[in-house]
Amino acid sequence: MATENLTTTEQTLERSDQSLRQRVVATPRPALVWLTGLTLLVLPELGALVHVAGQALAGVLGLVPGDPLVAAVNGATSAAEQIPTLLSRETIPNEGHRTAPGEWTGTFLGLEPMLAWSLRIGLIYLYAAAFLWWLWRGYDTYREQYRIADWSPADDQIDRFARHDWGRFGLIVVTIFVVMAVFAPAFGPTTIEQNNRQPYSYEVDYYNEETQTVESIVVGVANVQSTSDGSSAVGPWSYDAFDRFHPMGTLQSGKDMMTFLAHGARVSLFIGGVSIAMSGFVAVVLALVTAYYKGLADLITVVTSDSIQVIPQFLLLIMAAAVFSNHWLSSVFNGGLLLVALFAFTNWTFIWRTIRGPALQVAEEEWIDAARSYGQLPRKTMNKHMLPYIVGYLLVYGSMRIGGIIVAIAGLSYLGLGITPPTPEWGRAIANGQTLVTTASWHIALIPGLMITLLVTGLNAFGDGIRDAIDPQSEGASSDEAEAAGGGA
Repeated sequence: MATENLTTTEQTLERSDQSLRQRVVATPRPALVWLTGLTLLVLPELGALVHVAGQALAGVLGLVPGDPLVAAVNGATSAAEQIPTLLSRETIPNEGHRTAPGEWTGTFLGLEPMLAWSLRIGLIYLYAAAFLWWLWRGYDTYREQYRIADWSPADDQIDRFARHDWGRFGLIVVTIFVVMAVFAPAFGPTTIEQNNRQPYSYEVDYYNEETQTVESIVVGVANVQSTSDGSSAVGPWSYDAFDRFHPMGTLQSGKDMMTFLAHGARVSLFIGGVSIAMSGFVAVVLALVTAYYKGLADLITVVTSDSIQVIPQFLLLIMAAAVFSNHWLSSVFNGGLLLVALFAFTNWTFIWRTIRGPALQVAEEEWIDAARSYGQLPRKTMNKHMLPYIVGYLLVYGSMRIGGIIVAIAGLSYLGLGITPPTPEWGRAIANGQTLVTTASWHIALIPGLMITLLVTGLNAFGDGIRDAIDPQSEGASSDEAEAAGGGA
């Protein structure tokens, strides 16, 4: 037994002198197996990934007028559409029409559009579950094969989160909405081009009950005759008169609501995620600098933060959105870039305030003084000894702030500011359906309102779970976990 422990210690000491790359080269098989599985999972969706990346890159390059790379990127994005994508509307189509009562053509295996759409959504979530599970297997592979230490505090934190019911609920809810946003083009029963942007440029076939023949109609005209305006409505989980299936019903304009909401989820989560990433980066840099140097650096940051926080955030957003409504910034990503900048500017102060305390606390530890006395560069001290301590707090408060950003985005759209039409946004649907809540078109305002509530609740629950996993002594942690962390004292 002693010999085995000695051998393990020797192996640990030997691996501690190697970089991660050297450890992988020494034992390549587990990493190669995992990378092969990841490649097999990514390949079926490669076309969609290249298309989305190309669209994002073209939007960024479009900030530079006359940039010659934009045309090249647009060409590559168009070519990416030819790459087969497994979980797509083309592979599992749901847009078809009847040839006779109960008989369908143009759909996957001749299934009813409702069944074909449900099958595609089910496969999307099955694929997402397999992908996430394989990512977790990658972490397990690293932990078992390539990590130097047999144990780290992260292991206990993960175990505590796994036992946190409220946190697991939040993770599931957030995952559901993230998958909806990522797979938005495949999530809607129709395309965003047909539904929102160019409905009068497309036609659909349908079975005419009166003449008992298959006829064609322009999508825009079909939308006008499928409106949910209170007096008449195409409700959730139903068909309109043109054989089109609407999982969430239609909007006041007759457009499919599920397509609108799926792409709206992409808009909201993109703006929330990018703005939190930007404000979190600023907050972390300032927290590390002010905690390490204190004095004048901390004073300047406190005064600047107080000056921004004294202005009501939503009022500032409304004023800025109105002032920049005709600026070139409001045309980039249909106002998305402007909102990202505004939310990043108004949120770094709150995040910095929350992580300033932990940063100051760790800056007083003995190992920070030891690093200074040995002449270690401040940047290395901050990155190596201080940053890991505050990252967990950043995840907690960042996930909670995203919920507030999503609500604010919806509020701005409700007021006619922010994201410009025809880009889908949940708040605009609520505004359009507000007067129809007590009519047959109740779903227009209620469904996106419930989705916002559920997503924000999920984000807060996820943040609570991370907080309690990082700090077992917090109020949300169970008494057993707190006693275990404190040695039962």
